[in-house]
Amino acid sequence: MNYYKTGQFAKLANVSERTIRYYDKIGLLKPSFVMENGYRQYSDLDLLKLQKILSLKHLGFSIEEIFPMVMDNTNLKESFDLQINLIEDKISHLQSLKDALKRASQTPDLSWNMILSLVQLSNEETNIIEQYKNAKNLNDRISLHEKYSINKQGWFNWLFNQIDFSKVNRLLELGCGNGKLWQENRIELRNREIFLSDISEGMVEEVRNKLGSDFNCIVADAEKIPFKDSYFDTIIANHVLFYLNDLNLGLKEIDRVLKSDGILYCSTYGKNHMKEITEIVQNFDSRINLSNHSLYDIFGLENGEDILSKYFSNIQRMDYQDSLEITESKPLIDYIMSCHGNQNEILGPRLNEFKEYIEALLKNNGKIVVTKQAGLFVCRKRVIQ
Repeated sequence: MNYYKTGQFAKLANVSERTIRYYDKIGLLKPSFVMENGYRQYSDLDLLKLQKILSLKHLGFSIEEIFPMVMDNTNLKESFDLQINLIEDKISHLQSLKDALKRASQTPDLSWNMILSLVQLSNEETNIIEQYKNAKNLNDRISLHEKYSINKQGWFNWLFNQIDFSKVNRLLELGCGNGKLWQENRIELRNREIFLSDISEGMVEEVRNKLGSDFNCIVADAEKIPFKDSYFDTIIANHVLFYLNDLNLGLKEIDRVLKSDGILYCSTYGKNHMKEITEIVQNFDSRINLSNHSLYDIFGLENGEDILSKYFSNIQRMDYQDSLEITESKPLIDYIMSCHGNQNEILGPRLNEFKEYIEALLKNNGKIVVTKQAGLFVCRKRVIQ
């Protein structure tokens, strides 16, 4: 193992000493050790970590987003594979943009449609990064539940078993995410049409790659469903409705595309769901909010029936019995950093300190027990006489 002073380390990496000191100051890249005289010593492992930081920064990730991605730098193959995949996506995008610019330069009469296509293509690089973040965040959240849930049936298996497939001829899932509901649960698809939709192109592409051509995978907005009236007999919205910009508009769209007496399966959380995780982060720093909105206030187990009753009848609520017993720090921290609040901004510079805080809780208690309060509403389209 080789060690380097700050100046040597910066020169090796072809960055300024100021950059190295800044990364040290904010806690993104600490030296392997500090000598009694205050000199910092960086190692070969620190050089690998710096390489990943610079690569991710070049690819468009912010400093706050990079913090959790470099916290665990032990799996070098996984680290390199991540960078390779992102770089390949960027190369593919740049090649497409180059080809489009060549075609435009050789076209005598440049149309507004071609200009618009170039503008959209130029903006796609941001979408590549966003799609990666969305997929990683979803996988981190699912992983925590799969690893530490005491109900071994699992949420997706339980949800699948609540669906009455004897009444399904044409089904739409809104917000299918990574297609987890269908990966281990298969039905007879003969004479059935199953449409899996998500607003994220990256998610839809992932589902298409995982599930093949048996399913119709489409990019669609739940507030503007691209199907004619009364088209589906069944719609699934698994932990989706509280994310809509306009919930009433989304419910109107679901009502519009459901057949008379069609069935909606929509899941959500209750106010106590994962409450211990919120308490843990706020005890560490009271400024942290894991969500910009309380999802259960928008559409939750407590108010869901009232919200749905405007469009649906025969509303039944079914609760899923489960909790988490977490015994490791990293999956919990990954989950926390995947949330939709301000945690990356606040925890990023203090991630090592936060890890020590979580590990102290685990050492003192043996495990962290987390309440889960999730459930499902099953309802029929209201038939107007």
